[in-house]
Amino acid sequence: MPHHHHGHDHHHDHHHEEVEGSWRDDRDDRPLSVARRGFLAGLGAAGIATAVGATPAHAHDDRPARPVNPWGGRNRWYAGDHHIHTKYSSDGQYEVAQQVAKARQHGLDWVVITDHGGVAHEKFSIDQVTPDIERARRSYRDVLVYQGLEWNIPGAEHATVFLPPGRSTVDILRAFEAAYDGGVLSTPAAQGGKGLITRSTSADGEPYALAALRYLESQVLSGRTEIALMFANHPARRGVDSPHEIRGWRDAAPDVAVGMEGAPGHQAAGISTANGGRGGARGYYDGSPNQDSFPGFAPTATENPYRTYGGFDWMTAKVGGLWDSLLAEGRPWWVTATSDAHQVHRDTFRPGPGDHGTTGSKGAPVDTGVEQVFGDYFPGFYSSTLVGSDSKSYVDVMRGMQGGKVVAVHGRVVDGLNVRVRSLGEGDNRGVTIGGRTFVRRGDDVEVTVEVDLARGANFSGVVPRLAKVDLVAGPITGPVADRDAFSAPLTTVVKTFEVGRRARGTVKFTHTFRDIDGAFYLRLRGSDGNRLTSDGNPVMDVLGDADPWSDLWFYANPVFVDVI
Repeated sequence: MPHHHHGHDHHHDHHHEEVEGSWRDDRDDRPLSVARRGFLAGLGAAGIATAVGATPAHAHDDRPARPVNPWGGRNRWYAGDHHIHTKYSSDGQYEVAQQVAKARQHGLDWVVITDHGGVAHEKFSIDQVTPDIERARRSYRDVLVYQGLEWNIPGAEHATVFLPPGRSTVDILRAFEAAYDGGVLSTPAAQGGKGLITRSTSADGEPYALAALRYLESQVLSGRTEIALMFANHPARRGVDSPHEIRGWRDAAPDVAVGMEGAPGHQAAGISTANGGRGGARGYYDGSPNQDSFPGFAPTATENPYRTYGGFDWMTAKVGGLWDSLLAEGRPWWVTATSDAHQVHRDTFRPGPGDHGTTGSKGAPVDTGVEQVFGDYFPGFYSSTLVGSDSKSYVDVMRGMQGGKVVAVHGRVVDGLNVRVRSLGEGDNRGVTIGGRTFVRRGDDVEVTVEVDLARGANFSGVVPRLAKVDLVAGPITGPVADRDAFSAPLTTVVKTFEVGRRARGTVKFTHTFRDIDGAFYLRLRGSDGNRLTSDGNPVMDVLGDADPWSDLWFYANPVFVDVI
């Protein structure tokens, strides 16, 4: 870590060296080489432990010393949502075309259709949703429509799993769900399932989750699909995503299991009844520990892991918390923001009359003509996942997500973010951007340049949001943890807060210099409208029954890793 810090605001133009190529030049510079991963893919869990040691090496041990996500100028951002439901979920209601049309209306470039896995979905829904997705692609050619699944992770919560369109996409998803969905594996054979695990969230399911992720990686290695991704959804909601499970997913398939929802959907659920809302919790985070919850996630008088903080999951929002504990290992793990749109607040539709259990569909939704009180927003209405990509193509956007070039945004509090982290010493001064890894010499100074594109117009509440603060969070990379259930990084802190002037417009620019680097560290950025902060500048825990999402807006950017050579 640096010996001391120095930061100051800049409000003049920076001149960046133009570099040929792009961050994707290093798309194969990943935690394990393809050849080594191909070897490991054929091993069982015991074989993997023998091959790489009982404690997995942290993510960059066998990488060549070349930058990941090298700086190539300003990013092009593509906004999207990887968690969306339709009438093919037992608790959903919309047509695929309705969700895609709303996403386009709200400015999204890409969406993933993720109906709940389970016996009925695997038997009936996949065959029905596939042609609907194909029709939506033809009708809305300017929106990338991915086919995916909300996977019941055996032993844990839910996750988005998705693939780009391809000849084998549907076959892979079908086989994956039949063999590895927790709903299928916990349902007795008499009801069409397999009955191999006690409950979808019981610990006896954990080996199936690891096997599932290795299966997806094997589909990539064999060439059946170019890429496959998994993001854990609402990870702290029920406390069943234990730290060792998250680490296990990442280690089992580091190019597939790449992140989690930093902010869950259902953001309207906390609107008070006095303001026409449900009066519940943002994200439906109004539960408490159950028999499957990790015991370390224990509510106290001052902190509750089962609540959101500024609309973001506790695992992400807590400085020095679970997300930071992963990053402090040098472990790439990215955060996103989604709608999880099932039933939209103040929309007039109700679910159709279909029997999902026997047909795989709720049927066409029914328009009541009367606004309904629900907990969700349509895709793009409130939450956006901004992805830096070379092009608006299915594989390139997924590569951007896989590489961590991702910013999670609520309520259009920013329109874009460009980050450059570079050494001021000798050697390669080009630097890297969000999701990247750079290599500097011991004793170098490292400069962080941040350019924030402020909202150019109103969000969907009708107000132009005002970004008030940008926080630079950083901590040392201390290597693999001895305790796989560790979920704290006590040395991670907010090292600098940049204040955004009330009259600021367009793009604001800040720099901070880490002086005299003496060890590997990581950094990340977050920002807010400044409306609800603790005395130390962190988000306040959202109030049950009275949490207006529009008055507490945040963005979180993914980290940059700085290694010392």
